[in-house]
Amino acid sequence: MSPYPSSRAQAAREELAARLRELRLDAGLTGRDMAARTGWQPSKVSRLENGKTAPSDEDIGAWCAACGSESLAADLIAASRTADSMYMQWKRLQRTGLRRLQESRVPLYERTDLFRVYSSSVMPGLVQTDQYAHALLTSITQFHGTPDDVTDAVSSRMERSRTVREGNHRIALIIEESVLRHVVGGAETMAGQLGFLLAATALPSVSLGVVPAGRRRDMWTLETFNIFDEERVHVELLTAAVSVTAPNDVAQYINAFAEMAKVAVYGSQARALITSAVDALD
Repeated sequence: MSPYPSSRAQAAREELAARLRELRLDAGLTGRDMAARTGWQPSKVSRLENGKTAPSDEDIGAWCAACGSESLAADLIAASRTADSMYMQWKRLQRTGLRRLQESRVPLYERTDLFRVYSSSVMPGLVQTDQYAHALLTSITQFHGTPDDVTDAVSSRMERSRTVREGNHRIALIIEESVLRHVVGGAETMAGQLGFLLAATALPSVSLGVVPAGRRRDMWTLETFNIFDEERVHVELLTAAVSVTAPNDVAQYINAFAEMAKVAVYGSQARALITSAVDALD
């Protein structure tokens, strides 16, 4: 599996471009032939079949018609839409503020039985305190320049997380020790967050593993990701959210989570690392 989740979306786009090129070659057409049959510039043909430009539904229909392969258009259009949905810009998701982004995921959270969360950056949302979430979402809003609805967004996140923790769900968390040490919102906010994390470890539905800093590992550090049963994986990048639904790809993330679990510590050892992080706060 690539260490860069965004490459999954790019790989899907490149695969679609390669299929378009194969259709042209199988039809015995040159690039200029394709341009002539579609009324496009040759440069557009080149961009489409080299993955430089994402094709529209109409582009795919015209391409298949030019190759005499109209029956393949529906499948290729579906593949194109899947590739587009795998990589969505945060600015588009957040254009109306963060509250709607939080609320849009409620149905997925409600139907998920097992949450598997790996975080190398911040405290997982399912165990964030109000103060920690407020500080984190404020910084996200300021950085991305999105509408400031942080208070409503935090309320939505807290309600969603509370519903998951108190419902008939199981939550498996693995975090890097650096997450415990990265101060969000100041020492007081962080102390409250770490205290809440300690309390969460006592919940029967929650399993917490911490990967100690400096521990030898065969699995490299990955971007934060959330696995929802065996249905879907959400990977969070700085500028985009990658949604992974292909069964083989979901299985690889599940395997990556299992590998991280092998090097994590649990129970009293995990609590000792949390307590140490509390003691280190100024």
